[in-house]
Amino acid sequence: MGNNGHKQKNGKKRGVKLSVYIFSLIVVATSAIAGTYAWIGRSVTLPSTGEIIQGTNSSTLDAAAADRIGAVYQTLLNNYVEGVDKEALIEGALSGMVGAIGDPYSQYLNTEASDNLDETISASFEGIGAEIMSLNQQIVVVSPIKGSPAEKAGLLPNDIIISADGQDLHGLTASEAVELIRGEKGSEVVLEITRGDQNFTVNIIRDTIPIETVAYELDEKHPEIGVVHVSSFSTPTYDDIVSAVTELRTQGATSFVFDFRQNPGGLLDQALKISNMFLSDGSVIMQTQEKDAQPNKITASDSEFGDFKITEPTVLLVDEGSASASEIVAAALQESSQIPLVGTTTFGKGTVQTVYPLTENSELKLTVAKWLTPNGNWIHEKGIAVDYEVALPDYATLTIIDSTASYQEGAVSEEVKNVEAMLNAIGYEVEADGYYAKDTVEQVTAFQADNGLETTGIVTGDTSLALVEKLREVLSENDTQYAKAVELLTGNE
Repeated sequence: MGNNGHKQKNGKKRGVKLSVYIFSLIVVATSAIAGTYAWIGRSVTLPSTGEIIQGTNSSTLDAAAADRIGAVYQTLLNNYVEGVDKEALIEGALSGMVGAIGDPYSQYLNTEASDNLDETISASFEGIGAEIMSLNQQIVVVSPIKGSPAEKAGLLPNDIIISADGQDLHGLTASEAVELIRGEKGSEVVLEITRGDQNFTVNIIRDTIPIETVAYELDEKHPEIGVVHVSSFSTPTYDDIVSAVTELRTQGATSFVFDFRQNPGGLLDQALKISNMFLSDGSVIMQTQEKDAQPNKITASDSEFGDFKITEPTVLLVDEGSASASEIVAAALQESSQIPLVGTTTFGKGTVQTVYPLTENSELKLTVAKWLTPNGNWIHEKGIAVDYEVALPDYATLTIIDSTASYQEGAVSEEVKNVEAMLNAIGYEVEADGYYAKDTVEQVTAFQADNGLETTGIVTGDTSLALVEKLREVLSENDTQYAKAVELLTGNE
């Protein structure tokens, strides 16, 4: 986070390079290593910034603490009934020490995890494509990446991943969980998921994670509205937004909808540059607050962050999957440019991490500051409240159908209830009571006939896939959040 040059009258102030990190844990892997990694969004150092936080305490481990640690270490080596790996003991002690602070974003990284940390989103990756975090001993989905296998499989923000291929993830760090979820493109992983009071499994085929972070088009009914979808913040995102907006302007766009839904964040420098597009010089983009220090303001600057501007009427879409760097932009637009936010309250990631090298083979990823909105609000674990609260239809949270399972007459289960709810959502009315009765068979058969499928009345295989695809189409046609954004821009409320 940057030092903007303005002195604080009270409290200490330390500068922080913009090479500190806003972290996103994304289940991806490089094709060369064929693993699944926690991707960390690393920003580049920008001009006129201070030094990395060094902290204020210089205390060393006192003798009593050192004796206690040494006593446990030596006792384990001498007396444990089986052989003990000395390096594993040290690694475990270091991981446990960091884990004791209870911060899901701080972590000790050994050689392998440190290598994973250096993987960026500037190349293609393979995996399932979901941002995860370790929270309260559970592995929680922050957001699936748009177009990823995780999104296609129906994973949603706040889903809890209980196990991967039968291996329990409870109590693991995010990186440890990633190691169990990783695998090559084309391979399958079976995840057990808890969503509210539902428990179900999803089979996900790993694939290449799309790196294109910006997509755009004109609204079909209102071609004066340009729509820009931003799925994450990677190295080319700022330039891609410039290109998208420039092209949309040539096509006649005079207003814009920016879609940050399910955007898990990414590179801090991109968030600052994108925020700067909408703000005038001197307007506050964000604030950072380090330990025992007063907040430090980072302000818009065309000379530092680029002079491309978007002055047309704009609405920003966000939801509970909008996290980290996307929340920085959302807060900047809402509070410093009065651009309305539409959707639902964002995820709530309000801390800043940096990485300290410990040895040649290890690093410490540590939360070193809070980030605050331009008005000084800390959104951590609360999120950003939108200006227009608009929920998607209830069927947007329906569980993906397991195409390998078979649902037929006489079956009674929550999965059957989910299938029936999906049928209702796409226009085939049936009582969603979880009992696969004759009316369910009739509606399934009608759906199959309408879509050129074998009319068996059984939901499995191609019928399952077709139901899910039809639901996606219905959701796209009934995007209540996007419709509200269009209303605001056209004045047709």
